[in-house]
Amino acid sequence: MRRSGPSPALSALALSAALLLAGCSASTTAPAPGTGTAAAERVVEHARGQTRVPAAPQRVVVLEPVQLDTAVALGTTPVGAAVASNVTGVPAYLGVGDAVRSVGTVPEPDLEAIAALRPDLVLGTETRHGRLYDALSRIAPTVFMASQSDPWQDNVRLVGQALGQADRAAELLDGFQDRCAEVAREHDLDGTVTANLLRPRDGGTFSLYGPTSFAGSALECAGLRLPERDWDGGIQVDLSAERVPDAAADHLFVPADPGSLDDPAAVPALVAGNPAAFGAVHVVDTSYWVSGVGPLGGRRVLDDVDRILAAGS
Repeated sequence: MRRSGPSPALSALALSAALLLAGCSASTTAPAPGTGTAAAERVVEHARGQTRVPAAPQRVVVLEPVQLDTAVALGTTPVGAAVASNVTGVPAYLGVGDAVRSVGTVPEPDLEAIAALRPDLVLGTETRHGRLYDALSRIAPTVFMASQSDPWQDNVRLVGQALGQADRAAELLDGFQDRCAEVAREHDLDGTVTANLLRPRDGGTFSLYGPTSFAGSALECAGLRLPERDWDGGIQVDLSAERVPDAAADHLFVPADPGSLDDPAAVPALVAGNPAAFGAVHVVDTSYWVSGVGPLGGRRVLDDVDRILAAGS
């Protein structure tokens, strides 16, 4: 039978050519007028060691949501980003429109798409993209976070260093802490009011997010308290349907797609049908409560908490 489409050998050859072209482009980048090569580059320490990166990268590709959010917050719109979903694409809350090209999904970046953008810096994660590090490094200088499960603010600082904006990244994080304090003060939150974030998943399971998760840490930063439980060292625990009452709290936040925020069906039937086990239930935007890790998403989470608590007062 005659096979349609390019052969594996031709596909591999095309990718090799793209990597070679991108590598040549990266290696021949000229320094800024009046500067030497050393002045046009910096050394960044990261999960894979040390990498020389451009002093002011212009064509950045990011493979993690926290890297995308942070880059935009720092005024650098990446030319490409791996997305959480090919259906939803780049989160709308970032306000970058079509300026950022999709380069595959977060767990499965597309090397050919990355190479085609001719980046001068790639940001990724060891735990998710470690197998791709050598190939990515042949495309452009590559900097890796250790893990997407690390404290998100540490990863913001690394992105700031990679982009040559460490001081500005620190200012963004200070601003986040200030906003936390403002919300806590406005609503007299001192850790006595409890909150949980419960995310419905496929197959009738649910994810309950802990204090080291992005949204969980933001809730606690604002003066709410996540009820005590064993998080088993992770950012979340999965609950079966019969364990959903374990998510009971004074405030239960349920993430949903942006287009479903006003849909009563966004609240799981196990929650809606058992009001005695839960406090106030709030549907929130999953694009920044769960997917949009970073300074911009964090501010939006805090703004939601502020609005929700003000409406209930």
